[in-house]
Amino acid sequence: MTILKAGFNIGDIIIHREQKFRGVIVDVDADFQGSQDWYDQYTTNEPSKNSPWYHVLIDEESTMAYVSEQNIYVDSSNIEIDHPMVDDVFADYQAGHYLPRQTIN
Repeated sequence: MTILKAGFNIGDIIIHREQKFRGVIVDVDADFQGSQDWYDQYTTNEPSKNSPWYHVLIDEESTMAYVSEQNIYVDSSNIEIDHPMVDDVFADYQAGHYLPRQTIN
């Protein structure tokens, strides 16, 4: 069994490679946790189901995306995310990264 390490963390700001939206990561799954129907409908480049997937609040929208690690990269613009849930999830923004309100052990 291979243990994978997520390349991104909760609070990281990312950009989607294909859809070009910005967002902030609010949760991480070690591997794909959606249904096969969802995967077939919403993925375009057949991302690996066996690598980390991220729940992302999308900038300038009120929606959330579920994205594979291979489809995102770090946003180094140092611009905050405009999403109505940001203040519910994060306590502060420092140096291009959001700090969660609560940590889970």
